[in-house]
Formats: sequence, C-alpha cells, structure tokens
Amino acid sequence: MSALGFGCWAIGGEWQSSEGQPLGWGKVDDEESVRAVRRALDLGVTFFDTADVYGTGHSERVLGRALGKRRDDVVLATKWGNVFDEETRTLLGTDDTPAHARRALTASLDRLGTDRIDLYQLHISDADPGRAAELRDTCEEFVREGLIRAYAWSTDDPARAAVFAEGEHCAAVQHALNVMQDAPDLLALCEESDLASINRSPLAMGLLAGKRQGPQDTGDIRSKPPAWLPGFGNGATADPEWLRRIDALKDILTSEGRTLAQGALAWIWARSPRTVPIPGFRSVTQAEQNAGAMEKGPLTADQLTEVDRILGR
Repeated sequence: MSALGFGCWAIGGEWQSSEGQPLGWGKVDDEESVRAVRRALDLGVTFFDTADVYGTGHSERVLGRALGKRRDDVVLATKWGNVFDEETRTLLGTDDTPAHARRALTASLDRLGTDRIDLYQLHISDADPGRAAELRDTCEEFVREGLIRAYAWSTDDPARAAVFAEGEHCAAVQHALNVMQDAPDLLALCEESDLASINRSPLAMGLLAGKRQGPQDTGDIRSKPPAWLPGFGNGATADPEWLRRIDALKDILTSEGRTLAQGALAWIWARSPRTVPIPGFRSVTQAEQNAGAMEKGPLTADQLTEVDRILGR
C-alpha cells in the first residue's frame, strides 16, 4: 500500500443533513473525478478511502467506475454506519446494528463493483463501546466469509479505537491528524497494537493547502461549518489564529521545494512511520500535487522539533 492514500469524500458531490446542512464539498465533475483517480493510480497511489454516505452512494459509484479493471491494483476502503436516502441525497441518521452492517456491506460491494472490501470501517465515531465489540465480531464474520480483508474504526477516541484493536483482523484506526491537530494517544495506540494510522483532514480541510478563506459554494460543508469542524469560523471564514500559525510554519513546510500541502503531508510522515494521510481531491491538478509529496518524503526530526517549538507544543 502506498504511503499516501486519497480520500474520496469530495468526489461524492453535494449532499445534506435532514436539517439542510451541507455535508459535501460542493459541486463536482464526475468525469474529472474519474480522470483524477486514474492519474493518481499512474503516479503510484494505491490506497483509496471512501464511505457509503459520501454523496449518499455517489462517491462509491464514481470510485468503482474509475478503478474499473485496475481494482486489484489498490487497497480499497469504505465505511458504514450511516443511513441515507440516495434519491434526495440526504443523511437520515445512524444504525449501529449488525444487521445494518451486513446490508450496508452488500450495498457498498454493489456500488463499488467489487467482490470484497480491503478495509471496512465503522463510521459512527461515538458508537457505544459495547455495541462496537459486537460489530467487531460481525466484522470477523465478514472476514471469514471473504467479504472483507480487514476492518477499522473511524474515531478520535483512543478508548473506543482500543475496543476494535482487540480483534484479530483489525488493521487500522482512522483519525484526524495534521500539523495543527496532533494525536499522540492514537498514534501510541497504533504503535502498541500494530495498526496503521489513517489520517483524515491531513490538510485541515484545505487550510494547509493555502486556502485563505471559506468557500463561496453554498453546497460546501465549509460554507456553514458545523461545531466539529475546526479552523473555520462563522460565515465560513478561516480562523485568523489558524492562519497566523500556518504562516509561521510556512518556511519549514515549503522546504526542499515542497508546496505547502506537500509539506503538511511530509509532517505527518515524519510524525510516525505508521501514518497514511488521505487528502481529498476534486481535480487532476490536485491529484498530481498531492501525489508529488511522495517524491519529497518526510520532514527531518529537527524540522519536526522546530514545528513543535513554533506551535508551543
């Protein structure tokens, strides 16, 4: 599996909560998304992470079409736990039952056009730990049936992640990690339990790619940021304090000819050898820029220390 993965939230297009809150990243061009996935493959990216709820099924369909006959060349990850209406592109709620897990897996396999999922991830970050233990056992059944190869939990709670980590075929934890948001306890768990650390929000929803203000597209989640989305204030404006700190890091992150985004990915690789950042993308250009980070490699240990000094950690 490549050191860099691609996150497929954005290519799902627009979708919303039942209250009308935008949950996608705005409008997308499906043909451009397909070209971007195929370009990433050509550049050595072999890990793609999606979820059944992204675009209420649309991301899985686009990714499955883009991979086509190259499906066996990649590690394919998706997630379950959300209930949604594909026709209205609306999130309806969550379902943490084993029965729903099986229904969701069957539907994801169909949308992705494949006979197995390489990494199947629970997408309810705050699920009850007791129920999660039951779902972990359900995932072990899926492994025995050949429907999945391994599983993980997408959560920022180390105690919850540890419940899944007890399973024989648990292979990873997916959690937020970027230069502005460290996650030492989760990285320690990955080290102790021999798990991969799959990193969502590695570019802080675009702020570490040089985005200076929120989006103007009303279908973009950042235009009406929910409470759990840091770095953006009311009215979708970027948090001035975040921008100030990013500016202070710019010389380090853009060393060795890196773009700011490539430097942010390089910090993650330097932070732990277990990390696999999964930046989002919507175009061939973004795919090329993100994939280009692999050539540059991680920051140095001294640069890592300097970042902590600047941020007061």
